[in-house]
Amino acid sequence: MSETVAVRQVDIGAALTDMWRSVLLFIPKAIAFVAILVIGWIIARFVLKIVDRVLERVGFDRAVERGGIGRALERTRYDASDILARLAYYAVLLLTLQLAFGVWGPNPISDLIAGVVAWLPRAFIAIVIVVVAAAIASAARDLIAGALGGLSYGRLLANLASAFIVALGVIAALNQIGIATTVTTPVLVAVLATVAGILIVGVGGGLVKPMQQRWEGWLDRAAAESQVIREKAAAYAAGQEDMRRQMADRAPAGAPGDVERTQVIPQGAGSPAMSGGQPMTGGQPMTGGQPMSGGQPVAGGQPMSGDATRSQAVYRSGSATPPGAERPAGIDDTQRIMPPDRSDR
Repeated sequence: MSETVAVRQVDIGAALTDMWRSVLLFIPKAIAFVAILVIGWIIARFVLKIVDRVLERVGFDRAVERGGIGRALERTRYDASDILARLAYYAVLLLTLQLAFGVWGPNPISDLIAGVVAWLPRAFIAIVIVVVAAAIASAARDLIAGALGGLSYGRLLANLASAFIVALGVIAALNQIGIATTVTTPVLVAVLATVAGILIVGVGGGLVKPMQQRWEGWLDRAAAESQVIREKAAAYAAGQEDMRRQMADRAPAGAPGDVERTQVIPQGAGSPAMSGGQPMTGGQPMTGGQPMSGGQPVAGGQPMSGDATRSQAVYRSGSATPPGAERPAGIDDTQRIMPPDRSDR
C-alpha cells in the first residue's frame, strides 16, 4: 500500500514538471509570435504607402484611365494604384503570418499561407498585364479611328482591334495566375489559327485582285503627293532666295544720293577766312553781310572774329537743294551752333 502511494506521488511530480516545462517553452514562442505580427504589420503599412505613392508618381492611374479600365473602377472607392498597393499590403501580411506560425513548427496553416503567398506575385503580374493591354488597346483604337475616320467602317475596325488586344491581355493574365488554363490556351490557339488562316486564304486566293487594284491606287496617290511635295519645296526655296535678294538690294552700300555722316568744321581764330560768295552746303553761297547766329554779320573777304566763331555741324548731301525746294527724305541740313573752342587761347 505504501509503495503504491509513493508511485502516485512520483507521477504527479513528473506531470507538474512537464507542465511547467511546456509553459516555459510556450512563453518565448508566444512572445516571438506576437513580435513578428507587430513588426510585420508595421512593415505592411509602410509598404502600402510607398507602393501607392510610387504608382501615382509614375502615372499608373492615368494609364488605367486611358485604357478604359478606369470606368469599371468609378463606382468603387479604390483606384488602380490603391488596389495594387492593397495587394502588396496583404502579401506582406500573409508573409508575416507564415513566419509567425512557423515559430510553432510545421503546421497546415503555414503550408496554406505559403501557397497563397506564392500565388500573389502572379496576381500582381496579371493585373499589370491587363493594364498594359488595355493601354495598348486604347492607343490602337485611337490610331485606327484617326486613320480610317472618314470610312463608314473605321469605327468598327477600331473597336474590333481594341477588343482583340484586350482579349489577348486577359487570356495572358489568366494563364499567368493559372486559372482556366485548360480553356484559355486552346481558345487563344484557335483564334490565332483562324486569323492566320483568313490571311493566308484571302491573300493567296480571293483577295489578290482587289489588293492589286488597291495597291495600284495607293502607289499612284503616293506618286502624286510626292510631286506636290517637291513643288512646294522648290517654291519655298525660290521664295527664300527672292527674300535674300531683296534684303541685299535694300541694304545701304554707299549708293549715290545717300546722306553723308555729320562733319564738324571747327572755325577758330587761326582758321582761314570765309569770304563772301563762298559756297556752303547744298551750293548756297554765304555773301557778305549775311547774319550768323548771334546777329553778327560776316563781311565779304573778312575772316570771322574769334568771339563770333562757332563750330558748325554741317550736314551735306550728294546733291544741292535749291531754296524753297522740297528736301529729300532723310536729309537734315540744320546748322547747330556749338560752344567756341578756346583751346587755342
